[in-house]
Amino acid sequence: MRARIYQPARNAMQSGTAKTKGWVLEFAQASAREVDPLMGWTSTTDTTTQVKLRFDSREAAEEYARENGIEFDVLETHKRKPNVRPMGYGENFATNRRSAWTH
Repeated sequence: MRARIYQPARNAMQSGTAKTKGWVLEFAQASAREVDPLMGWTSTTDTTTQVKLRFDSREAAEEYARENGIEFDVLETHKRKPNVRPMGYGENFATNRRSAWTH
């Protein structure tokens, strides 16, 4: 059984960083998916792909994998580059703008 340990990215529909502080251990797919001939649905006999274990730290996830004999890969996270100067909505209407307002 092989797994990957990663820190989830934020949802595209949210502006905050909720649920991105923890780490996730997710099992890789062991068998190929099959297409049901009648309905056309895809299915698999491998139920471990449905399991996602959440941990508070990377070390806890690695320790769990080692204790249970699970081979794992750790995927490093890409950190966001913060804006040089955070701007608010009111800055769009400021009188000291460097460029013209184009609306």
